[in-house]
Amino acid sequence: MAADTRGTAPKTPQAGADPLAALASLPGVVDAVDSVRKGVDRLYGHRIMRRRSVEVTSEAALRGSRGSAALAGADWALEEVRRRTDFSADGEPATVGAALRLTAEAGQLLSVWRQSPLRVLARLHLVAAGGGGADDTAGRPRLAGEGVDEPLIELPLPGADEVAGRLDGLARLLLAGSEAPALVTAAVVHGELLALRPFGSHNGLVARAAERIVLIGSGLDPKSICPAEVGHAEQGRAAYAAALEGYVSGTPDGVAAWIAHCGRAVELGGRESTAVCEALQRGAA
Repeated sequence: MAADTRGTAPKTPQAGADPLAALASLPGVVDAVDSVRKGVDRLYGHRIMRRRSVEVTSEAALRGSRGSAALAGADWALEEVRRRTDFSADGEPATVGAALRLTAEAGQLLSVWRQSPLRVLARLHLVAAGGGGADDTAGRPRLAGEGVDEPLIELPLPGADEVAGRLDGLARLLLAGSEAPALVTAAVVHGELLALRPFGSHNGLVARAAERIVLIGSGLDPKSICPAEVGHAEQGRAAYAAALEGYVSGTPDGVAAWIAHCGRAVELGGRESTAVCEALQRGAA
């Protein structure tokens, strides 16, 4: 990471040039990683996945979008998200529309992510902002003096210089590669973006989309059928914010709890898709 790594787990064990791998040895993380892997494997082994995986992926994307929007303050019923076609209005419709666009975009950015994570983050924010229009803040990290609209996260806001340094450090860490399990990397990317809130808006939506990209691109969930956004929403906004506070604290226990929280989110997302598979098998969906 960059030299200034406050809130990025500086108090956790280090392991040479692969600090992410050190996080995998924190208490409880090994169990979380193992539980996620077993859950994902069970879902991928479902008989429906052999012939109707595209339908499961599509439904997972919709439900993941709904979950991410709910955490951003637009807690709509799934059928309302499914039915709605116009998201041009401000407020909650715009939030749901942004979540849907980000989910669709995430799968198209895997190759770019491997080469330039920061370019992908800029693209995700531009997509979330609806293309930007006359807003010159869309697609770029905030500058000194610019505020952030992120009502769920009430943690102290890092300054623009710190944001730039830590984003650069995160990108270099990802490009260097790691032996850490995908869950660990995804949780750190998600947590770091929420801690930094680098953009003027939509940071939560972007952070959860980035987590999705890591989970897909790592090979843990290549078909994107374990929507962690569903699990984050199911665990509740209060638990989400509290787990993030643990990550930002930088303590081993706090960082481990955040990774386990993200792991539980993936498991719950997989459980949701398992229910979809069962419904398809019964002919009910």
